[in-house]
Amino acid sequence: MPDSGEATGDDALPYDLVELLFFAYRDFTGDPDEVLAKFEFGRAHHRVLHFVERNPGIMVTDLLGILGITKQSLGRVLKQLVDAGIIEQREGSHDRRQRLLYTTETGHGLAVDLTRLQQKRLERALIGLPDGSEETIRRFLLQMIDPDARPDILKLIRSSFDLRDR
Repeated sequence: MPDSGEATGDDALPYDLVELLFFAYRDFTGDPDEVLAKFEFGRAHHRVLHFVERNPGIMVTDLLGILGITKQSLGRVLKQLVDAGIIEQREGSHDRRQRLLYTTETGHGLAVDLTRLQQKRLERALIGLPDGSEETIRRFLLQMIDPDARPDILKLIRSSFDLRDR
C-alpha cells in the first residue's frame, strides 16, 4: 500500500486521521452489521431502529430530519422494519395524519443488543487511555459536527455539554 503522502504529494493533509475515522467507523458499525445481516437488514435499518428506540413516539418527519435522508429512502427501510415486527406505527392522538414510531418488544431487544455490541467496542477502546479521555473524545466528536447543528444534536442525545465552553 503506498504511503498516503506519496500518493498525492501533499504531506500536509491529515490522511492518517481521515483513514482512522474510516476504519473506526467500519469496525464500530461492523459488529451490528453481522447481527443485522441475519434479518437481511443493513446500516440504514440500524440507524432507524436506534433513533426510534431512543425517541419513542418520534414522528416520521422528525426522524427524516435526524437521519438526513429522503422520505422515499426512509419509507422503504421503515416498511421492512414494520413488516418484520421490529417497529410499529401509530396514529397521533391529536392528528390522525401523524405517524408516530415505536419499537416493538422484539425491536427493543434488537436495539439493546446492537447498542451493547457497540458499547463493548467503546469500552475496549477506552481501556488504557488516561483519565478524562472519554470527555476529550466527546468534545472531539462534538467538534466534528457542524456548529449550527450542535444544540439540536445535544438535545437529541440528552447531553449536558455546555456549548459555551466549545
